[in-house]
Amino acid sequence: MSGNKFSFSYLWSLIPDRLMALIKFGITGTSGLFIDFFLTWCFKDGLHVNKFVANSIGFTAAVLSNYFVNRLWTFKKSKAQISRQLPAFIAVSLIGLLLNSGFIYLFNNLFLIDFYISKAMAVLLVFFWNFAANYFFVFKATKV
Repeated sequence: MSGNKFSFSYLWSLIPDRLMALIKFGITGTSGLFIDFFLTWCFKDGLHVNKFVANSIGFTAAVLSNYFVNRLWTFKKSKAQISRQLPAFIAVSLIGLLLNSGFIYLFNNLFLIDFYISKAMAVLLVFFWNFAANYFFVFKATKV
């Protein structure tokens, strides 16, 4: 077996499935984070839309992007039909949005932390809810 290909494949094979799913979910989430923050910034600061409306627009675009990347890459073994899985993913994401907005309100309005720092903190906290709900409910991972 050749050196680099064998080493890379071998190293990836040592990572447990759940940890690999968490890593991929994190990478996917990071791409969604860029979409979310960019659109939130465009609507809030560029178009002067209410910060919670702008947050919802950014979040929604990121959710749709994340669903398709997670379905095709992170949880590609999932066999559920999109017509059933996408609504479940959206439901989990809406709960995440409520949590996200609640944290932003708490940090920004009550603790007076900068809006974008508040948003980053909220995203980090909600990440763990989103992963667990998607792993066990939406994509129904069975192999541990």
